[in-house]
Amino acid sequence: MSKVFSAHAVSVDGYISGRTPDGGEEFGRGLGDAPMLFDWYFDGDTPSRLFDGFKLSEPSARLFDTIAARVGAVVAGRTTYEHSGHWGGGGPHPTARLFVLSHRPAPEISETQTLVTTGVEDAVAAAREAADGKDVALMGGGVLTSALEAGLVDEVILHQVPVLLGGGRGFFHEFPEHVRLRLLEAVPAPGVTHLRYEVAR
Repeated sequence: MSKVFSAHAVSVDGYISGRTPDGGEEFGRGLGDAPMLFDWYFDGDTPSRLFDGFKLSEPSARLFDTIAARVGAVVAGRTTYEHSGHWGGGGPHPTARLFVLSHRPAPEISETQTLVTTGVEDAVAAAREAADGKDVALMGGGVLTSALEAGLVDEVILHQVPVLLGGGRGFFHEFPEHVRLRLLEAVPAPGVTHLRYEVAR
Protein backbone atom coordinates (compact mmCIF):
# COMPACT_ATOMS: atom_id res chain seq x y z
CA MET A 1 0.00 0.00 0.00
CA SER A 2 1.20 3.50 -0.75
CA LYS A 3 2.63 5.60 2.06
CA VAL A 4 1.61 9.06 3.23
CA PHE A 5 4.43 11.40 4.16
CA SER A 6 5.36 15.04 4.57
CA ALA A 7 8.71 16.64 3.74
CA HIS A 8 9.57 20.24 4.51
CA ALA A 9 12.53 22.52 5.14
CA VAL A 10 12.58 23.88 8.69
CA SER A 11 14.88 25.78 10.98
CA VAL A 12 16.41 23.96 13.95
CA ASP A 13 13.75 25.56 16.16
CA GLY A 14 10.96 24.32 13.89
CA TYR A 15 9.96 27.41 11.91
CA ILE A 16 9.13 27.59 8.20
CA SER A 17 9.14 31.39 8.11
CA GLY A 18 10.89 34.05 10.11
CA ARG A 19 9.86 37.48 11.36
CA THR A 20 10.42 40.56 9.21
CA PRO A 21 11.53 43.92 10.66
CA ASP A 22 7.94 45.21 10.50
CA GLY A 23 6.67 42.29 12.60
CA GLY A 24 5.33 40.27 9.69
CA GLU A 25 6.53 36.94 8.36
CA GLU A 26 8.40 35.95 5.23
CA PHE A 27 8.10 32.38 4.07
CA GLY A 28 11.41 30.53 4.25
CA ARG A 29 13.48 33.48 5.45
CA GLY A 30 14.77 34.86 8.71
CA LEU A 31 15.98 38.32 9.65
CA GLY A 32 19.14 39.89 8.29
CA ASP A 33 21.69 37.47 6.89
CA ALA A 34 19.92 34.33 8.13
CA PRO A 35 19.90 31.74 5.35
CA MET A 36 16.83 31.00 3.30
CA LEU A 37 15.43 27.63 4.28
CA PHE A 38 15.49 26.63 0.61
CA ASP A 39 19.01 27.77 -0.31
CA TRP A 40 20.15 24.14 -0.45
CA TYR A 41 17.89 23.61 -3.49
CA PHE A 42 20.16 25.83 -5.57
CA ASP A 43 23.63 26.08 -3.99
CA GLY A 44 25.12 22.82 -5.29
CA ASP A 45 26.46 21.47 -8.56
CA THR A 46 24.24 18.39 -9.03
CA PRO A 47 21.06 18.99 -11.07
CA SER A 48 17.86 17.33 -9.91
CA ARG A 49 16.67 14.63 -12.30
CA LEU A 50 13.03 15.61 -11.67
CA PHE A 51 12.90 19.34 -10.96
CA ASP A 52 14.21 21.75 -13.60
CA GLY A 53 16.43 24.48 -12.20
CA PHE A 54 17.29 22.72 -8.95
CA LYS A 55 21.06 22.27 -8.43
CA LEU A 56 21.85 20.65 -5.10
CA SER A 57 24.84 19.15 -3.39
CA GLU A 58 25.33 15.51 -4.37
CA PRO A 59 23.96 14.00 -1.12
CA SER A 60 20.96 16.35 -1.15
CA ALA A 61 20.24 15.66 -4.84
CA ARG A 62 20.38 11.90 -4.31
CA LEU A 63 17.96 11.99 -1.38
CA PHE A 64 15.70 14.70 -2.84
CA ASP A 65 15.20 12.85 -6.13
CA THR A 66 14.60 9.55 -4.33
CA ILE A 67 11.83 11.17 -2.29
CA ALA A 68 10.35 13.03 -5.28
CA ALA A 69 10.24 9.83 -7.35
CA ARG A 70 7.98 8.25 -4.72
CA VAL A 71 5.24 10.87 -5.13
CA GLY A 72 2.11 10.07 -7.12
CA ALA A 73 -0.18 12.75 -5.64
CA VAL A 74 0.06 15.77 -3.35
CA VAL A 75 -2.38 17.06 -0.73
CA ALA A 76 -1.81 20.72 0.14
CA GLY A 77 -3.57 22.96 2.62
CA ARG A 78 -5.30 26.15 1.53
CA THR A 79 -2.71 28.44 3.14
CA THR A 80 0.16 26.67 1.35
CA TYR A 81 -1.84 26.80 -1.88
CA GLU A 82 -2.39 30.55 -1.54
CA HIS A 83 1.22 31.30 -0.50
CA SER A 84 2.45 29.37 -3.54
CA GLY A 85 0.42 31.44 -6.01
CA HIS A 86 -1.80 28.42 -6.75
CA TRP A 87 1.28 26.95 -8.47
CA GLY A 88 0.14 28.74 -11.59
CA GLY A 89 -2.72 26.30 -12.05
CA GLY A 90 -0.37 23.30 -11.87
CA GLY A 91 1.19 21.76 -8.80
CA PRO A 92 4.33 21.58 -6.68
CA HIS A 93 5.44 18.30 -8.29
CA PRO A 94 6.05 17.96 -12.04
CA THR A 95 4.00 14.77 -12.48
CA ALA A 96 1.79 14.36 -9.37
CA ARG A 97 -1.82 15.52 -9.26
CA LEU A 98 -2.62 18.21 -6.67
CA PHE A 99 -5.48 17.97 -4.15
CA VAL A 100 -6.23 21.15 -2.20
CA LEU A 101 -7.85 20.72 1.21
CA SER A 102 -10.04 23.64 2.21
CA HIS A 103 -13.29 24.41 4.02
CA ARG A 104 -14.30 27.15 1.59
CA PRO A 105 -14.78 27.45 -2.18
CA ALA A 106 -11.75 28.03 -4.40
CA PRO A 107 -12.91 29.50 -7.72
CA GLU A 108 -9.30 29.69 -8.90
CA ILE A 109 -8.92 25.87 -8.90
CA SER A 110 -7.81 24.68 -12.33
CA GLU A 111 -8.83 21.59 -14.26
CA THR A 112 -5.65 19.79 -13.19
CA GLN A 113 -6.24 20.56 -9.49
CA THR A 114 -8.89 19.04 -7.23
CA LEU A 115 -10.57 20.82 -4.32
CA VAL A 116 -11.58 18.64 -1.35
CA THR A 117 -13.84 20.24 1.28
CA THR A 118 -14.90 17.17 3.26
CA GLY A 119 -11.83 16.64 5.42
CA VAL A 120 -8.33 15.25 5.40
CA GLU A 121 -9.45 11.61 5.32
CA ASP A 122 -11.30 12.17 2.03
CA ALA A 123 -8.41 14.20 0.59
CA VAL A 124 -5.87 11.47 1.36
CA ALA A 125 -8.19 8.75 0.05
CA ALA A 126 -8.69 10.62 -3.25
CA ALA A 127 -4.96 11.26 -3.51
CA ARG A 128 -4.15 7.59 -2.88
CA GLU A 129 -6.45 6.58 -5.72
CA ALA A 130 -4.88 9.12 -8.08
CA ALA A 131 -1.36 8.10 -7.02
CA ASP A 132 -1.88 4.65 -8.56
CA GLY A 133 0.33 2.79 -6.08
CA LYS A 134 2.84 5.58 -5.51
CA ASP A 135 3.03 7.64 -2.32
CA VAL A 136 1.02 10.67 -1.21
CA ALA A 137 2.91 13.78 -0.12
CA LEU A 138 1.36 16.26 2.33
CA MET A 139 2.19 19.97 2.14
CA GLY A 140 1.47 22.42 4.95
CA GLY A 141 1.58 22.24 8.72
CA GLY A 142 -2.21 22.25 9.10
CA VAL A 143 -2.68 19.34 6.70
CA LEU A 144 0.12 17.40 8.37
CA THR A 145 -1.32 18.03 11.84
CA SER A 146 -4.81 16.91 10.79
CA ALA A 147 -3.43 13.83 9.06
CA LEU A 148 -1.32 12.90 12.10
CA GLU A 149 -4.34 13.26 14.37
CA ALA A 150 -6.28 10.97 12.02
CA GLY A 151 -3.51 8.35 12.05
CA LEU A 152 -2.86 8.69 8.33
CA VAL A 153 0.85 9.62 8.25
CA ASP A 154 3.62 7.06 7.79
CA GLU A 155 6.70 9.30 7.57
CA VAL A 156 7.81 12.83 8.42
CA ILE A 157 10.88 14.15 6.61
CA LEU A 158 12.53 17.31 7.89
CA HIS A 159 15.17 19.11 5.86
CA GLN A 160 16.71 20.87 8.85
CA VAL A 161 18.65 24.05 8.07
CA PRO A 162 21.24 25.05 10.70
CA VAL A 163 19.68 28.30 11.83
CA LEU A 164 17.57 29.39 14.82
CA LEU A 165 14.96 31.83 13.53
CA GLY A 166 13.69 32.61 17.02
CA GLY A 167 10.10 33.12 15.93
CA GLY A 168 7.78 33.24 12.95
CA ARG A 169 5.44 30.55 11.65
CA GLY A 170 6.01 27.12 13.14
CA PHE A 171 5.66 24.09 10.91
CA PHE A 172 3.87 21.94 13.47
CA HIS A 173 0.55 23.00 14.97
CA GLU A 174 -0.62 21.99 18.42
CA PHE A 175 -1.45 18.32 18.92
CA PRO A 176 -3.98 16.93 21.41
CA GLU A 177 -1.36 14.34 22.40
CA HIS A 178 2.25 13.52 21.61
CA VAL A 179 3.31 11.70 18.45
CA ARG A 180 6.25 9.30 18.65
CA LEU A 181 8.74 9.19 15.79
CA ARG A 182 11.52 6.72 14.97
CA LEU A 183 14.55 7.99 13.10
CA LEU A 184 15.05 5.96 9.91
CA GLU A 185 17.75 8.00 8.21
CA ALA A 186 19.94 11.04 8.79
CA VAL A 187 21.82 12.47 5.82
CA PRO A 188 24.17 15.39 6.49
CA ALA A 189 24.72 17.68 3.51
CA PRO A 190 26.07 21.19 2.90
CA GLY A 191 23.64 23.67 4.47
CA VAL A 192 21.08 21.09 5.58
CA THR A 193 20.59 17.80 7.43
CA HIS A 194 17.91 15.49 6.07
CA LEU A 195 16.04 13.63 8.81
CA ARG A 196 13.58 10.90 7.84
CA TYR A 197 11.28 9.66 10.61
CA GLU A 198 8.72 6.87 10.76
CA VAL A 199 5.53 7.61 12.71
CA ALA A 200 5.35 5.02 15.46
CA ARG A 201 1.99 3.32 15.89
